[in-house]
Amino acid sequence: MTHIKVPKDRVGAIIGPKGRVKQLIESKSTAKLDIDSENGTVEIIPGNDPVGAMKAEDVVNAIARGFNPDKTISMFDDDLLMLEVIDISKYTNTQKDLLRLKGRIIGKNGKTREIIERLIGIKMSVYGKTVSFIGRPDQNQIARTSMEMLIEGATHGSVYSYLEKKRQELLQSQLDSY
Repeated sequence: MTHIKVPKDRVGAIIGPKGRVKQLIESKSTAKLDIDSENGTVEIIPGNDPVGAMKAEDVVNAIARGFNPDKTISMFDDDLLMLEVIDISKYTNTQKDLLRLKGRIIGKNGKTREIIERLIGIKMSVYGKTVSFIGRPDQNQIARTSMEMLIEGATHGSVYSYLEKKRQELLQSQLDSY
């Protein structure tokens, strides 16, 4: 049994319209979700598939970190898809610094976030004090490195160049595996 603390404004997203998201998570994982919307906790009670319960935990955490539920359900269909969360407040001292960092990560009109998602094939969410990705381990490592570059003050151009280079490496490794 796992307990997850969820921001209260994300509880509704986990439940979904008419309970649809909760039911989908339960059916794909065989786990049962006990949601307390008053204090924002989700209890995951494993069913007959322990791996499914672990995936349900990742899906609930992803939705809690701001992902659209529709973007998280694919985690049940691909064992290599994983959620990775970076607490960017660890790199800042003030609320103003946190907002500046979030702005660098998202980019003007969401451009930087969109480029990162498109070039390395991940899904990304910036929510609260965190930036999160859903991708395969190699993709998440590239995303983490690009976040560290942005946090440390690298220019967006150098981050995009890094991402372009890593995209080529990912494509080449996919070709080599065939």
